[in-house]
Amino acid sequence: MKDITQHPCFSKESHHKYARVHLPVAPQCNIKCNYCNRKFDCVNESRPGVTSSVLSPEQALAYLKDLVQIMPELKVVGIAGPGDPFANPKQTMATLRGVREHFPDMLLCVSTNGLNLKPYIAELKELEVTHITVTLNSLRAETLEKVYGWVRFEKRGYFGKPAGELLLERQLEAIDLLKKAGITVKVNTIVIPGINDNEVGEVAEAMAAKGVDLLNTIPFFPVKNTPFELILEPSSEFMKELRREVEQHLPPMSHCARCRADAAGLLGKDSAEAAQLLSKAAKMTATDGKERPYVAVASMEGILVNQHLGEADRMHIFRQTPNGYKLVNVRATPEKGTGDERWINLAETLSDCQALLVGGIGPKPSAILSRHGLKIVEMSGLIDQGLDHVYEGKELRTLCKSDMFQCGSGCSGKATGCG
Repeated sequence: MKDITQHPCFSKESHHKYARVHLPVAPQCNIKCNYCNRKFDCVNESRPGVTSSVLSPEQALAYLKDLVQIMPELKVVGIAGPGDPFANPKQTMATLRGVREHFPDMLLCVSTNGLNLKPYIAELKELEVTHITVTLNSLRAETLEKVYGWVRFEKRGYFGKPAGELLLERQLEAIDLLKKAGITVKVNTIVIPGINDNEVGEVAEAMAAKGVDLLNTIPFFPVKNTPFELILEPSSEFMKELRREVEQHLPPMSHCARCRADAAGLLGKDSAEAAQLLSKAAKMTATDGKERPYVAVASMEGILVNQHLGEADRMHIFRQTPNGYKLVNVRATPEKGTGDERWINLAETLSDCQALLVGGIGPKPSAILSRHGLKIVEMSGLIDQGLDHVYEGKELRTLCKSDMFQCGSGCSGKATGCG
C-alpha cells in the first residue's frame, strides 16, 4: 500500500529518508518563461529545465528498472520536464502508465504549468498519481505578462495580457479539478524581485481557499541569456519573512532543492551512478536485429538540419518506423575545448547511428566520425529529406550554405569551441 507521506518534496520529515527520480520524457514547452533557459546538459546547474538526456517512455522504464536495483530508498517517480509534461502528453501518459504497470507501489507525481493539465486529470486519478505541482506565479494578468514571453494553446499563440489571462484561467480551473479528484496539490511560486515579490501573500491566501496542500516559494535565480538575467536573487532574509507570511494561510515548503528535470536520489544529493544509468538508457536501441538503426541530426528545433557540428550542444536521434520517422531521443554532445577527444567521444555517443545529418562540419571531426562508421551528410533543409536520403537512397537536393553558420566554411574542427 502506498504511503503518500513518503514523498520527499511534500514532507520535510521524509526528504532525508526517501529518494525520488524525475524521468525526462517531456522536451517541449507550451509557455516561454522569462527566467528560463532550458538546457540539455549542464552538470553544474541544478534547476528545472536542465537535463543530460531526453528519454522515450520505453527508455525511461528501462532506466527505472536499473535504478531501483541501486536505490532501494526510491519511493517516488515524477515527470517535470525539461519542458512541460502536458505539452508532451503522449510521452508523459505513456510513461506514467508504464511505471504504474511495472511498479504498482511507486508514488507518482507530475510538475506542470497547468496550461494543458485539465484533459488528463481523470486518467491521472485512474493511474493513482497522488501528487501534482502547479507553478503559479501571480493572480494578476498584468504581472503574468511580464513573466511570460508567450503562451501556446491549441495551436494558437498568445502574447501580453491575454496570454496571462489564459494561463491563469487554465491554472485555477485545473487546481479546482485536482482537489475535487482528491489529489494532493503543491503550488510553486517563483519569487521574482520587482515583478511579483509583493503578491505572494495573496497567492497563498487564494490557494488556501482552494484547498491547496502546500505552497513552495522558490527564490528567483538569474539565468544567463534570459530576459531576467540581470534581476538579482532575493535574499535569504526576505525569503524567510515571505514564508512566515505564507504560513498564515497554508504550510510553506522550506526544503526545495530546485531539482533538475533528471534528478535522482535524495533531495540535494543526486546520485552520480544514476546519471550513468540515465546515459546508458538514452543510448538504448530496440532489439530489431539492426546494428545501427538510428540517424543523428544537428538541429536547433528538431525540424530542420540547421546547425554546424561545432555549434551543436545536442543531437536529435531519429529512426525509421512503419509509420514514418520517429524522434527517439535527444543526446548532449561532449564538452567543447577537448580537441580530438571531443569527436571520439561523440562517435561513442552515436555508436548506434549509421549517419549524421549536419549543416556544416570541419575536416577533422568528419574524418574521425567517418572512421567510426558514421556516414556524414552535409545539407540544409527539412530533416525528413535527409532521412529519405539515408534510409531510402533518395537524391538529396539541398546543399549546405556555410555562411549560415557561426563556424563557417573555414572551421578546422579542432573542438576548441565556437565564438
